[in-house]
Amino acid sequence: MSGDAVETDDDAGEAVLDRDRVNAIRQAIEEGDADRLRALFDPLHPADIADLLEQLETVERNDILQLAGDLIDGEVLSELEEDLRESVIAALPPEQLAEAVRELESDDVVDLLEDLGVPQQAALLDVLEVGDRAAVEKALSYPEFSAGRLMQREVVAAPEHWNVGDTIDFMRRHDDLPDQFYHVILVDPRFRPVGYVTLGRIMSSPRVTRLTELTEESFRTFRIDEREADVAYAFNQYHLISAPVVDDDGRLAGVITIDDAMVVLDEEHEEDVFRLAGVGDESLSNSTLEIVRRRFPWLAVNLATAIVASIVISLFEDVLAAVVALAVLMPIVASMGGNAATQSMTVAVRALATRDLTGSNALRVIRRESVAGLLNGVIFAVLMGIVGVIWFGSPMIGLVIAAAMIVNLLVAGLAGVLVPLTLEKSGVDPALASGTFVTTVTDVVGFFVFLGLASMVLL
Repeated sequence: MSGDAVETDDDAGEAVLDRDRVNAIRQAIEEGDADRLRALFDPLHPADIADLLEQLETVERNDILQLAGDLIDGEVLSELEEDLRESVIAALPPEQLAEAVRELESDDVVDLLEDLGVPQQAALLDVLEVGDRAAVEKALSYPEFSAGRLMQREVVAAPEHWNVGDTIDFMRRHDDLPDQFYHVILVDPRFRPVGYVTLGRIMSSPRVTRLTELTEESFRTFRIDEREADVAYAFNQYHLISAPVVDDDGRLAGVITIDDAMVVLDEEHEEDVFRLAGVGDESLSNSTLEIVRRRFPWLAVNLATAIVASIVISLFEDVLAAVVALAVLMPIVASMGGNAATQSMTVAVRALATRDLTGSNALRVIRRESVAGLLNGVIFAVLMGIVGVIWFGSPMIGLVIAAAMIVNLLVAGLAGVLVPLTLEKSGVDPALASGTFVTTVTDVVGFFVFLGLASMVLL
């Protein structure tokens, strides 16, 4: 694409990170054209810049940092994948790093720091101003994945006896308010939050209106040590926009906003998807060796469970040798059971994550999945029974594959729910371990029932 086409995007105010722009950026890197690089980067959103850095090769990223490292500001760092973020921070000179994080809210700085190694953490803390550093170090003292880590300390609070006019005058006098906030939090004389008022209601009410007359019913607080996953769940469940965080004495310590809560929800969902596939939290920026290291453990577990299934098959060597057709049909039984179990398991794991599946409705869900598995089993049993008769000319083979299909799909429905529930009760992440155990159950049961029936009926 020509440079003119790229400029047309800029002029329209619609910077798009498409193939043409990426190619133009690569060309600017190759030519060492810092001015052109800045022009191409300038209209991009920080999230798009982060995506670009993740797409580029390591050499190209390093060239960008050398040519125009100041393009990487704090918002870009916040958007980067954790592994890549650490290497970018290590490559930035201290003065550029200081400039990058200067305008970030405290929660964003904490988010940058908590995933870094000790050397990078020290480098980042060294460039912060004294007050900001103290606030960030205080936040890092709270438990990992807690509300204290998630909250921002920049908050707008007002005494509960104030009226609208007092609040507006206060906000106009102060130039150090957060860049974005949604509520003014009302506090009592001991600085304990007692309610909050949206900016919209403040701006639309007469000056003499007391703030206590405008408070929202959605008000709720979170303890500073509360799990961030529970906080994100509450935001999603109760449609919160922001909520105050309190310390052990109930005093206002900070505020959590919806954007941070939604990031946690997205991370939880992404983590569940990755763990269901046994790939952990890897990204496209990971090296080949890192990918191998992360995938190897669960591949090893899968190998061990596959050996268990193979042992079951070896118990029926005689029937397999006598009836070769069984070896042809065996994969069908295992595949159908595995797929059916994966369907049930995915629904169950997701329901556990969203807290829709609980002890109070577990029996109903188990019953539903069992009946669904049984009905599907009957349908496919009829189909495979017919196939068995037509394919091999043996009604008994058709009967065996049909019976095995019914049993295995019933077991698949049961295992798809029971395995995640059992792992959850045992304190093991069901998203991480369910797949391996569910597949093992359906393989072992499927092979045992199919070959066991065949040995009784066909020999």
